[in-house]
Amino acid sequence: MAERVIPLVDQRLTALRAALPAQPVAATGLVADTLGRPLRDLRISVTDRCNFRCSYCMPKEVFDKDYQYLPHASLLSFEEITRVARQFLAHGVRKIRLTGGEPLLRKNIEILVSQLSELRTVEGTPPELTLTSNGSLLARKARALKDAGLQRVTVSLDGLDDAVFRRMNDVDFPVAEVLEGIAAAREAGLGPVKVNMVVKRGTNDHEILPMARHFRGTGIVLRFIEYMDVGATNGWRMDEVMPSAEVRERLASEFALTALEAAAPGETAERWGYADGAGEVGFISSVTKAFCGDCNRARLSTEGKLYLCLFASNGWDLRSLVRGGASDEELASAIGHIWQGRSDRYSELRGTMAADPGTGGRRVEMSYIGG
Repeated sequence: MAERVIPLVDQRLTALRAALPAQPVAATGLVADTLGRPLRDLRISVTDRCNFRCSYCMPKEVFDKDYQYLPHASLLSFEEITRVARQFLAHGVRKIRLTGGEPLLRKNIEILVSQLSELRTVEGTPPELTLTSNGSLLARKARALKDAGLQRVTVSLDGLDDAVFRRMNDVDFPVAEVLEGIAAAREAGLGPVKVNMVVKRGTNDHEILPMARHFRGTGIVLRFIEYMDVGATNGWRMDEVMPSAEVRERLASEFALTALEAAAPGETAERWGYADGAGEVGFISSVTKAFCGDCNRARLSTEGKLYLCLFASNGWDLRSLVRGGASDEELASAIGHIWQGRSDRYSELRGTMAADPGTGGRRVEMSYIGG
């Protein structure tokens, strides 16, 4: 049977309620961590399952037919997720992204979307509500998601060459069906659609220009992501990382590019536009150009653990509060207390190998807390 690689129990954190300060942390709409970073973005993983086996995320040799996923009873219900999300909004969160695994594998996900769309930020506006998907089920789900209140989607696509893409997803899934999902999302109004391409040197870097040519002028934003050392199972090697600067040079060999301003504080992607106005591309450079300094993202795992960094080893168990009778005020206070103690900046310290955003244990897998 496959070894379970996700750290699910952290005895140091199980007594969360007891560890909270006597003085509650009120939800005022603005909470800052030890480095002065506000809480603005909440990423919620709704399932630890995926129907792809991309080597950089869920390699088949680990996530095989015997791999033990979380039992359904361990997952936060839609009502529990919505309740927790409401407390994050009270602290100033303005954007919610649903992730996985593959979030469209969660049955009736549109019900959760509908519930979240009814929430309001401290400014009284609906939160920006987005979803990241591999696109495999998007063609059949796009309209229902839009009708439920989803605003836009980001689709992962690592190449247009069918043989390359089938090899990378490792389940022989065709490019054409992902493109159908992207088209359905655009037709449903889930835009602007963003497409994320993880670039691995020697694997799919020859797809950079074909991807740019395909999406240029369509209104779809193509973003190139450096292959990251997330989790402990993807066999990450620095020599397989193609720096964003090199990707940009390759694009510039065919297209004139001009730098654009960030869309919002804490944005992960550097934006560059085509000089002729044919759209834009983005570069997410966690390895070579860390953006920890203004990171404003928190991640809620499928079973209700709060992670403060994509590269964390341990999470804070909010589910025990939710199911243990905690009031909304206590739940909000716990979230505020945890965020106020945050000091994570793994990517900035990666080069020195002095960083460990958790307690020195095995890092959590990306499929468990989303990208």
